[in-house]
Amino acid sequence: MDAHQVAWNEKVANHLIEWITKRRMEASFAPTAEAAKKEVLEMIPNGSVVFRCGSTTATDIGFWDDVRQIDGVEVIDPYEPGIEPAESLARRRRGLTADIMVASSNAVTLDGRLVNLDGMGNRVAAMIFGPAKVILLVGMNKVFPDLESAIAHVKHYSAPVNNIRLNMANPCVETGRCHDCRNDTRICNMWSIIEGHMLKNRIHVKLVGEDLGY
Repeated sequence: MDAHQVAWNEKVANHLIEWITKRRMEASFAPTAEAAKKEVLEMIPNGSVVFRCGSTTATDIGFWDDVRQIDGVEVIDPYEPGIEPAESLARRRRGLTADIMVASSNAVTLDGRLVNLDGMGNRVAAMIFGPAKVILLVGMNKVFPDLESAIAHVKHYSAPVNNIRLNMANPCVETGRCHDCRNDTRICNMWSIIEGHMLKNRIHVKLVGEDLGY
């Protein structure tokens, strides 16, 4: 990443932090994924129960391997290889009562709104209400000028890419374009736009000065 992109990331992140704070949420900026991971790990107390949600960002930076090394931490992991679908669903339900949830946001608007689209809904449900603390790792590539551009990005890019990643039997896997399908395996079922929070600072948005996730 060149110096101009680095400067842009910092300037826009500072603007976003102001807006997110106005919405009664916390926000901070880390220039690199490695720095962001270190700072988030420091936010996890010993003995915490941590809910793992679907996030390529957290997985790609090695967060889940490292958080398991914290003394006494239990990770509720619905994505553990080899578990039955019923067990995965049970863990998603239990995740709503975790101490901490770590995930990402599909998009963030320049005025601090969090935009997300879910298949089953456990991720957006937990963001809205459940875990005592929600930490969202968000690459600066997910920042958009307004709600319209954020929604368009999620629908026409994030969703098809995630369908391809998950090898779902949906038409966007073949074409790369959203077909607004009604398949059983559709992952675009629940929209969430978080405008703010009554529980001040429950949500912490960790902005990262790298391109992460979709």
